[in-house]
Amino acid sequence: MKRTPRLAITMGDAGGIGPEVVVKALALSSTRSLCRAVVIGDIAVLRKSLRLARVRIRLTPARDVTDPAASSTTIPVVNPCAPIRAQRWGVVRSAYGAAAMEYVRFAVGEALAGRVDGIVTAPICKEAIHRAGYDFEGHTDYLAHLTGTRDYAMMLTGQGLSVILVTIHRALAEVSGALSRSTILRSIRLAHHACERLGARRPRIGVCGFNPHAGEAGAFGSEEKEKIVPAIRAAVRAGINAKGPFPADTLFVEKNRKRFDAIVAMYHDQGLIPLKMLAFDTGVNVTLGLPIVRTSPDHGTAFDIAGRGIADPRSMAEAVRFASRMCGHSHA
Repeated sequence: MKRTPRLAITMGDAGGIGPEVVVKALALSSTRSLCRAVVIGDIAVLRKSLRLARVRIRLTPARDVTDPAASSTTIPVVNPCAPIRAQRWGVVRSAYGAAAMEYVRFAVGEALAGRVDGIVTAPICKEAIHRAGYDFEGHTDYLAHLTGTRDYAMMLTGQGLSVILVTIHRALAEVSGALSRSTILRSIRLAHHACERLGARRPRIGVCGFNPHAGEAGAFGSEEKEKIVPAIRAAVRAGINAKGPFPADTLFVEKNRKRFDAIVAMYHDQGLIPLKMLAFDTGVNVTLGLPIVRTSPDHGTAFDIAGRGIADPRSMAEAVRFASRMCGHSHA
């Protein structure tokens, strides 16, 4: 029986649904049983979210992540920065962005120091962090910066489908130029290692083509021949059970996708449209390649519904479950 992992859960942007889904997810006994949770955020905002969500759980201020106050009914809250002043839902503020990034920075430091086993991050607002002076697209590249990670990738998982993206937030016109044998091979390797960590003995990795019909032997483009096939061959030589490239419109059909433990997609919508069709409310975002475990719900700050008490916590609860599983918790 392995020990229950300690997870740092960052509150996210104070104006969005992050605080609400955090307290709702932790109010579920099924979530609390998976880990020893400590929330990194503002306790006043979280308590306001408790009242909004009408859930029963005790939050208590803590000096550090190892505070013994944590129990089956009590969640410690650590705030590494100044309290949020005059909090309002559904607004973009640089102060909220700065605080959200500080929560992440602190949580990563605790994970690198071994004081927590992994982190789960609630959504941040890109506009708010840019107003606060941060030159990052979002969580993923900030996490890579904080951990000194060069080779990383985003994996989205839900309803039995795990998708790893070779490129993430790029205009379609730029994707072909961003693809290379090395970037594709990196994603295949990260997919393989992630599946091994999750218990697959010999992970099966399916690889999408880039063009319609996976290029139709060069009729619709050369990316498959020049970039994707060489990457797959290199992966196979390295002992990875990778196959492809397959046309994306058939690879994601149920009987085909179930042949693989993970699928490597070339660009954002190629992989995330099928994932969100299956698991829009329960998908989990996992950053691969980091020296720490990091997951997050697969949704944003949802300012349009913030403060209304109607945010769905299932994706956050699944993110906690998946992080616990990656940390080796036997219940997952």
